[in-house]
Amino acid sequence: MEINVTLPDGTIRRYARSTTIAQIAESISPSLKKQAVAGKIDGRPVDLHQPVEYDCLVEIVMPESSDGLSILRHSTAHLMAQAIQRIYGPSKIKLGIGPVIEDGFYYDIDIAQPISIDEFAAIEQEMQKIIRDNLPIVRRVVSRSEAIEFFEAKGEPFKVELIHDLPEDAEISLYEQGEFTDLCRGPHLVSTGQIKAFKLLSVAGAYWRSNSDNPMLQRIYGTAFYKKAQLEEHLHMLEEAKKRDHRKLGKELGLFMFSEEAPGMPFYLPKGMILRTELENFSRALQRERGYDEVRTPLMMNNRMWEQSGHWDHYKDNMYFTQVDETKYALKPMNCPGHMLMFKNSLHSYRELPMRIAEFGQVHRHEFSGALNGMMRVRTFCQDDAHLFVLPKQIEEEIGGVLELIDYIYKVFGFEYKVELSTRPEDYMGSEALWDQAEASLQRVLDARGIDYRINAGDGAFYGPKIDFHIQDALKRSWQCGTIQLDFQMPEKFDLTYVGEDGEKHRPVVIHRAIYGSIDRFMGILTEHFSGAFPLWLSPVQVKLLPVSEHYADYAFQVKKELLAAGIRVELDLRNEKLGYKIREAQLEKVPYMLVLGEQEQSSAMVAVRKREGGDAGVMTLSELVRRIASEIEGRG
Repeated sequence: MEINVTLPDGTIRRYARSTTIAQIAESISPSLKKQAVAGKIDGRPVDLHQPVEYDCLVEIVMPESSDGLSILRHSTAHLMAQAIQRIYGPSKIKLGIGPVIEDGFYYDIDIAQPISIDEFAAIEQEMQKIIRDNLPIVRRVVSRSEAIEFFEAKGEPFKVELIHDLPEDAEISLYEQGEFTDLCRGPHLVSTGQIKAFKLLSVAGAYWRSNSDNPMLQRIYGTAFYKKAQLEEHLHMLEEAKKRDHRKLGKELGLFMFSEEAPGMPFYLPKGMILRTELENFSRALQRERGYDEVRTPLMMNNRMWEQSGHWDHYKDNMYFTQVDETKYALKPMNCPGHMLMFKNSLHSYRELPMRIAEFGQVHRHEFSGALNGMMRVRTFCQDDAHLFVLPKQIEEEIGGVLELIDYIYKVFGFEYKVELSTRPEDYMGSEALWDQAEASLQRVLDARGIDYRINAGDGAFYGPKIDFHIQDALKRSWQCGTIQLDFQMPEKFDLTYVGEDGEKHRPVVIHRAIYGSIDRFMGILTEHFSGAFPLWLSPVQVKLLPVSEHYADYAFQVKKELLAAGIRVELDLRNEKLGYKIREAQLEKVPYMLVLGEQEQSSAMVAVRKREGGDAGVMTLSELVRRIASEIEGRG
C-alpha cells in the first residue's frame, strides 16, 4: 500500500508504506541522504530510520539547522554518559537526565566521589574511542513494565522515577549504543561516528529535578558542533566572555558591589553611579524632546492596588509584602498601577491626548538565590518605564514614535537588534476581541514600517500583546531589553476615562514602553559589550592626569581645575610611582584619555596626550584638547 508524502516545498510524492526517512531523503538526492541527520513527520522530530506509515508532511533535518545541532548535542550527552560509566564503572554511576541547553548540553549524575575538571581529558579520550568505534545508535520501543524492570535491574532509580511519572499513554523508548542504554524520547544520530567536535566545559551541583529536598547530583556541561572550526570559534567566545564578565569588570573598575546583607541588590559605587546617571540623562533628554513628562511613584502601595491591576494573580509569588497599620502593602514589581492612578487623578479632555509619562522606577521582584547573577538577575532594579495614554486612532502613530526612539538609542550604543511580536498567553486577561484588535494594531505598525519580526506565540503580557527587542552584543549574544506593550485591560480595571469631542466619557488605550528595560541589567550588558572600555561620553573617568613626578603636582592641579570647569570627568594620579607603571594602571582602568605632565608640558602650558586606543596622540594646548573631547562627547563617541 502506498502513502502520500508532502515535502516542505509542497511537492507530493508517493511511497510504499514503512519507507524510512533515510530512504525518502535518498530518493530526493543521494547527497541529501548523506548530509541528513534526522527527519520530521508533521513537525515531530524522528530518527532517520523511522518508517513513515501514513499520509504526512516530511522534512529532512540538516546539520546546519537548529534541530540538527540539538540532535548532535543530545547524542553527545549520551556519548559522555557512556564514557563516564566505562571509566568509573556502571555500578558507581546513577544517571539523571541529559538534555540539550542553549549552546550545549549537560548530564546529571550521582557519583560518590565527585568528578573534577582535571578528569575531563580522560573522559574526552574515552569519548573519542567510542566515536572511532562508530557504534550504531538504535531505538527500541518498550512497555512501561519492561522499562521499569530493565532500569531496576541496572540500579538506576532516577530513570525508574521518570518512567513512573510518564503519562499512561506515553510511548517509552530506549536508545542503545554498544553496552550503553538510556531512556530517551530521541531522536539521535545514526551512529557515534557522526559526532565530530565536542568539548567538556564545566561541572556544578544540581538538585535532582530542581528540588532541594532531593539528592544533590553532579551536573557536567559540554558542547558540540559538526565542525572543528565552529567549536574553536565558540570556545574563543567563551574565553572572551570570561574576560568581559561584568561581575569581574564591575569589581576591577569600581562600578558596583554586592553584599550578603542584601542578596541580589546592587550597591552603586561612585563610578557606577556616574555611568547610571549618564544613561538616565541621555534617555531623559530624548524623552523630554518627544513630549514625555517625568514622574515618580511610591515604592510601596496598598495590596488592593495589585489585586485591582491583576498583578496579584500573576505576580504574587514574586512580590514582597509587609503590614502597615494592620493593612497589607506590597513593594511594587511594576510601575503601571501608579501611573494609572496619576491619570485618574484629574479629568482629561481628548485634546490632552496623547499623554506620555515616564519614570525611572525602582521595582522589587523575588528571585531564588540560585538564579541571581550579578546585574543580569537581581531582586531590585530600575525600569525606564513609560506609559502613553492615547486615543484609539493614535495607537499606530504613537507606537511608531516609540519604535523610532528605541532604534535611535540602540544605534548610539552600536547594537543591532531583532524584533518579536508576542501574542496572547494562556493566562490572558480580557476578551478575545480586544486581544485580536491589539495584536492586529501592533502587526500593522511593524508591517507598515517594513520591520522584520517573528511571531512569539503565547508570550505576551497578561494584559496585552507586545513587541520585544533583542539586542546583540559584541559577542553576538542576544539580550531582550526594550518592549512596547498595548493594553486595553488596565484602563478598564482602573475605570480610566477622557471626555471626547461628543462630550461623553471614553476609555483611553495604554501603551507600556521600556527601552533599557532594567537599567541595572543594561549596565551589565554594556560593561560586557564594551569590555569595560566605555565610549568617552559614558566613561566614569574621561581623563587621567599622570604627572611625571611630584614636582609637577601644582601644574597637574591647575589642569584638573580647568578640565573640571569644562565639565570633563578627571582623576589625578599623584602616587610616587614610575610613569610607565601609572600609564599601565590607567590602561587597565580603561580611561579614554591620559595626560602626561612633565617639565616640557609645564613650561609650554601644554599636555602630552595618550589615548586608550592608539597610544601617543601628540602634544597640544589644554583648550585644544577640551574642544576635541567636547566634540567627541557631543557625537556620543
